[in-house]
Formats: sequence, structure tokens, C-alpha cells
Amino acid sequence: MKYSVDEHGYYGQFGGAYIPEMLHPNVEELKNAYLEIMNEPGFKAEFEDLLRDYVGRPTPLYFAKRLSEKYNTKIYLKREDLNHTGAHKINNTLGQILLAKRLGKKRIIAETGAGQHGVATATVCALMGMDCIVYMGAIDMERQKPNVERMRIMGAEVRPATSGSKTLKDATNEAIRDWINNPVDTHYIIGSVVGPHPYPDMVARFQAIISEEIKWQLKGLTGRENPDHVIACVGGGSNAAGAFYHFLDNEDVNLIAVEAAGLGVNTDKSAATTYLGTPGVLHASRSLLMQTEDGQVVEPYSISAGLDYPGIGPMHAHLFESGRGSFFSATDDEAYEAGIRVSRLEGIIPALETAHAFAVLEQIEFKPDDIVVINLSGRGDKDLQTYIDRGDY
Repeated sequence: MKYSVDEHGYYGQFGGAYIPEMLHPNVEELKNAYLEIMNEPGFKAEFEDLLRDYVGRPTPLYFAKRLSEKYNTKIYLKREDLNHTGAHKINNTLGQILLAKRLGKKRIIAETGAGQHGVATATVCALMGMDCIVYMGAIDMERQKPNVERMRIMGAEVRPATSGSKTLKDATNEAIRDWINNPVDTHYIIGSVVGPHPYPDMVARFQAIISEEIKWQLKGLTGRENPDHVIACVGGGSNAAGAFYHFLDNEDVNLIAVEAAGLGVNTDKSAATTYLGTPGVLHASRSLLMQTEDGQVVEPYSISAGLDYPGIGPMHAHLFESGRGSFFSATDDEAYEAGIRVSRLEGIIPALETAHAFAVLEQIEFKPDDIVVINLSGRGDKDLQTYIDRGDY
């Protein structure tokens, strides 16, 4: 079975481009150009130079000795939290802005939930001298205030989404409306492996640097390229797509995705799409999403602003449906406790999104000789107020 995108923009039955007519020229332009541009020697050289000298790649693959002792296995952390801006998001925004420049675009729009993608977009727009508008749910703007101010300091305009749940879904809706109204000069930097083809594939390719580095770093550390397990949190799923990318076709590597269960999958406060979702179209692609019987999107919930999305990317929907990926979920409490545990054992405060990935260590018993790689997708600076508000550490 094939796990990467096909020539029509599908992963199995999921994917495609369900777009309004006004956006057809933009999406077609991108679809026809993205692979050619990404393979140009000049583009590759500029992208690689900036990843090294501006972002700070390669990020370390760190053997977590105390976590490994606690769980009686061999745990390595891919330290995406050490990237400039504090998360994996910069890998994609840097690639997309270089692509947008080559397409002659002058204005950048983006959506953001936790604010990390917004910060990464504002960062690369400042770097390249381009106008930047970031749409963010009004509720997320309150709970991620430091990131809002980071974006503004770098010159971005942050526009609140005040409809619906006032979170990531609604910010995405507003960004798509903007793009429809400004189709000629604007490039929409989508932050996850969602949206119309070619976005899920393009974002996955820019994030694939994560698994590319894991392979050679693991070879140097252990003598083998492939781990037994790769674990990542999943909202839309860009950090997981990057961590899984070079292992998709190697079925000896177990791909473990961890969603946000919120207050529990049996409550109405959850974002565990593979547990609660059904096939449908969300934000211009066919995937799994949380919806009512008549197709209305169900409002998701999570303690982490980056995981309360009512769907997952089509690659992940296909990994779930095909059985290639193992999908778990963690509640708010489990993620919070995992975040504190990692902080105490390794001196690393993870983002609350990432803490969901660590929570699965309590749910799976690994073998002592297993090599387990956890993608530490972001650092917890932005979530300190949430950690503080719970106050039981």
C-alpha cells in the first residue's frame, strides 16, 4: 500500500482540493509549480542555508536517560523545541515563503492556534520584508498572549476570529475568506498538513527534514537508521508528518500518533478525531472530521491551543484507516502530568501539544531494547500561564 500522496492529491480516499472557483487559479498555480521549485538547486541551497544558519538545524537527537530509566526502554528526543521560534513550524514557513517569493507574491496570510505557526510566519515575513496578516481565534489570542505580542513586535497584523468557537477552525475559515478576496498577490501559508492539495504534501515535504535528520543521527548514535517507534502529537499533524515521513513505507517502524482527548473521548469536550470523526470535507480536503449527522462541524476542545482542531490531515486519516499508524489519545490531565514529568526528569518543559505525545508512555509498555523516538515538537514557554493556572505542580 502507498502512504504518500498520489498524482491526484489523495492519500487513499482522503485528500483532494474542494475549493471555490475563485481559488482555483491559486491552487492550480501552486500545484503545478511546487515540486519543480522545491527541486531547483538554487531553492534547495537557499533553504538549506537558512535552516542551518537562521533556524539552527540540525536539531539534536537527545538520549533521555532518566525518562528511559523510568519506562525501561531507550527513549530519544528529537529537539524541535530548540529551533528558532521554539517549534517545528519554522521549517515549513521558511520553505513556503521562499516558494511564495518565486511565485511573485507580495502579501502573506496565515492561520494559527497555539500561535507557534503565527510566530514562525511573522518571523519569515520580517526576514523577507513581506506584509503579514495572521488570523487567530479570539480565545486563542487570550490564552497565547505572549505569542500574539511576538507577532506584533515583528510587524505582523494579528486579526481575531470572533465566530464559532473562536479557535483554530474559525481562524482557518477567516484566512480562506481573505485568500478568496485577494487571490492575485497573496500566498496563504497553511501551517499544517491540511487544506487543498498540494498543501498537505508540500507541508509534509518541508517538515520531512525532521525524519531525514533522525535517520542519520540515530545511525551515528546507535548504528542503525530506523527506530522501533516514532511518537508525535497530532492536531492537524505537521510535526507528526515530518517525523513519520521517511519511515512511511518501512512497516518495521511503528508510527504512533497521539491526539487530544480533552476532558475525555466520551465527553463533548474533546478533539480526538480518529475516535470521534467520520469522513467528510473540511477546509478544502476530504479527511476525517468531527461532525454531526447532518454534516455540521462539532466544536473541538483541548487544553492545548494547537490541538483543538476538529479534523486531521488526509495523510493521517489514511494512516489511521489503513492501520499503518497507531492512534492514541491523552486527556488534558494526562498531558499536563506528562509535561510536569518530563520537566522534572529531563529539565525540559514541553509545549502542552507535545506533552500529549509523552503521555502515551503511560499507555504503552515498550521492550527494554526498543528504540523510541519522541518528536519534541515545541517548548513550553508559551504555555507557562496554563501550567501556572493549574498550579498543582
